Amino acid sequence: MGDTGPAGPVMDRDEVDRALARLGAEHEAIETSLLALQDHAGRRLLEGAELTGVTAERWSAAEASITLLWTYFDAYTGALRTAREIRSRRRWSSREDLVELTELLRGEAVTVSGAAAATAHAPTPQGGPGRLSERYSLVTLVERMNQLYATSLDMVVAADAVWSALPARIDLLAAELQRTRKLAHSVGVRPGEHPAGDDLERITRTLTRLRERVVSDPLAFWTPAQGSSAPGGGRPDTTVYDREARALEEVRREIDAVLAVRQDAEQRIVRLRDVLSRADRTLAEARTARGEVLAKIAATEVPVVGGPPIVLQEQLAAAAEYRRHAQWHRLSPLLESLEEKAEDELLRARESLTAVTAPLAVRAELRGRLDAYKAKMARLGHAEDPELAEKYEKARRMLWSAPCDLRVAEQAVLRYQHAAAELLGTTRRVPGQGGPVDRTGPGA
Repeated sequence: MGDTGPAGPVMDRDEVDRALARLGAEHEAIETSLLALQDHAGRRLLEGAELTGVTAERWSAAEASITLLWTYFDAYTGALRTAREIRSRRRWSSREDLVELTELLRGEAVTVSGAAAATAHAPTPQGGPGRLSERYSLVTLVERMNQLYATSLDMVVAADAVWSALPARIDLLAAELQRTRKLAHSVGVRPGEHPAGDDLERITRTLTRLRERVVSDPLAFWTPAQGSSAPGGGRPDTTVYDREARALEEVRREIDAVLAVRQDAEQRIVRLRDVLSRADRTLAEARTARGEVLAKIAATEVPVVGGPPIVLQEQLAAAAEYRRHAQWHRLSPLLESLEEKAEDELLRARESLTAVTAPLAVRAELRGRLDAYKAKMARLGHAEDPELAEKYEKARRMLWSAPCDLRVAEQAVLRYQHAAAELLGTTRRVPGQGGPVDRTGPGA
């Protein structure tokens, strides 16, 4: 069609009918979306909540946007109704009707109050502030409604997602916290008396503040998805909740340890008494052995044997007292420390006994070596050799006399071995003596 008007070329009847069908479908889709937004659970919660912080600011803007959305939609509905009325006047629309329809469907024929746009802080493309009304084409009006709908829905969906996720989880954790506090109190884990009791108080305060803030300012706990333009793209920020949940788990483990102490405290104390008693007996044996060594071995440094640890006995008595008065939270760390120290004390006592009796072990080894060589020489027919018998008797007197000088006795044994090796005609040298020694050993 060659004729033109203010809105461009005049549309023919087919173009008008297609445009009306398209606009009708858009109108139905927009109406459905607006009604869904109106009935959204998140929007109803936002309307009834006492909001603070960033949520209060964004909801104030969103409310104005939703109001403007309905204003735009009413204007859009009115323009569409008018266009349908004009088209329905005649089966074959006149030129005047087509010109009017072209202006209505393509031109800026929809008027919206400027006050409505200003209330929603919407931009005014056709002029500055203070205009009484704004004019839009139907296409522009649809674009503006889509933009306002997307930003409003994003805010509503984000708040609803936080409210759906965090308060329920906080309530579950708070219920678990109350059960843990009762259990802790039953085993003596109380604020000011045990670190776990102080932790429970801190977790309680933190969860109370967290829930209050989540309810009043949910968007403070929303993390938008990077690069996502879809409404509600993101996830609730559970950082604080997760930290307190981990802290409560640590407290539960501590209380479990205290409960375990309550169940087997008596057996553990009995085992501790037994370990410390064995350590004391070992030390007593070491002191007796030291006196024997000093009497039987000459020219030897014998280490001093310490006494039993008085501190451990005092701590063991304190542990028994804690158990008697059901102070499990104090008994738990004390028993763990005592068990480790008691094992160390028993090991120290055994090492002391070994160190003290070492000279006797050396003497016993020299005696055994001397008798073994004598038995071998007798087996080979050399038992009556005068020189060998003399050296044996000298070594034997040194090893079986008290006090025994181990260094001199060892030299005597080595001289006997040297003489035995020479008698057997071997050539291997005795270590440290320069003489031969039997390469096969005394048991050959």
